[in-house]
Amino acid sequence: MDLFTKCYEFTRADEVKAMGVYPYFRPIEENEGPVVQIEGRKIVMAGSNNYLGLTAHPKVKEAALKAVEKYGTGCSGSRYLTGTLDLHIELETRLAKFFGTESVLLYSTGYQTAQGIIPTLVQRGEYVISDRDNHACIVAGQIMAKGATASLERYKHMDLNDLERVLKKIPIDSGKLIVSDGVFSTGGGIVDLPHLVSLAKKYNARVLIDDAHAVGVIGKGGRGTASEFNLEKEVDLTMGTFSKTFASLGGFVAGPERVINYLKHHSSALIFSASPTPASVAAALAALDILEQEPWRVDKLIRNANKVRKELTEAGFNVPEGRTAIVPVIVGDDALAFKMWRMLYDAGIFVNVFISPGVPQGRQMMRTSYMSTHEDEHLDYIIDTFKKIGKELGLI
Repeated sequence: MDLFTKCYEFTRADEVKAMGVYPYFRPIEENEGPVVQIEGRKIVMAGSNNYLGLTAHPKVKEAALKAVEKYGTGCSGSRYLTGTLDLHIELETRLAKFFGTESVLLYSTGYQTAQGIIPTLVQRGEYVISDRDNHACIVAGQIMAKGATASLERYKHMDLNDLERVLKKIPIDSGKLIVSDGVFSTGGGIVDLPHLVSLAKKYNARVLIDDAHAVGVIGKGGRGTASEFNLEKEVDLTMGTFSKTFASLGGFVAGPERVINYLKHHSSALIFSASPTPASVAAALAALDILEQEPWRVDKLIRNANKVRKELTEAGFNVPEGRTAIVPVIVGDDALAFKMWRMLYDAGIFVNVFISPGVPQGRQMMRTSYMSTHEDEHLDYIIDTFKKIGKELGLI
């Protein structure tokens, strides 16, 4: 069979487009944070990961522009060779202080960060042990490690009894890395970090937490999952992204200096990739300034998400419990999910629709997420519109 046959036989997206309910790749024409413009219409954004609403913040935009004026538009080289700027060092130093770790290393994207850490650290005869619902970047990193003859084990989502079952099978003296999202990106659940850390100690394993959806959302001053549970000294490595709270693009890993030094000199994803652009790094630095100086933004973010979660639950929607910025509304069917998305979009609200196989059958959802810059007028409109459409569709 020709390699491209599967490409020509893939028609599902075309079928959904023909039905007029295709929700993906919608170009945004203007972005003001809680309100965007799509197809010439103002739309209330309830699907962004711009958790603190900083992509439109004047200080963040100004910092990016000044960086372009000083350094140009790109670095034209990897961090290993000609691509390190003083801005990179400054951001790494600031983040290490913010998280209370010895050292931080920047990568060009959050996705790339996992690919830079996992296969570099987990090698022949060693094990990576992963929650089944971890983000795709972690899955990619695991596959790369497995391809280099490391062993991959997975455990049931947020089932740490199953994690222990897996750990018991592995030789106690083997190198082991337990990897988990801190806040899971689909449903917004928080890992039971105290239990996970206790198992890591019991079975001689190291811990890597992906805090892409946790930094700026949970923990003291938005410092993430380890901070949320007062386990900053117990988590070996924390990785994250700049594309959410930090209103930019890029990734990072925080941890012990000797481990970070090893990654600097062995991580292919770092050595053979162009470094983060000046504008991206400067924007992240400005966002970090704001996060440190205005911690109220984190409180307002959670207040906003909790308001929607509470009112939609009370209205009768199937909304999982949570305390992060992510509020999923379960509808349980692909066709119904596409229809509800279209009705919300036509009413002026943008949400993300998750269908199978991206989520298990019966867990199809409207994945909504909130920002600290949402005001009550935005939230009330989202809630009222959900109620109206939910009644029309027989969901409540």
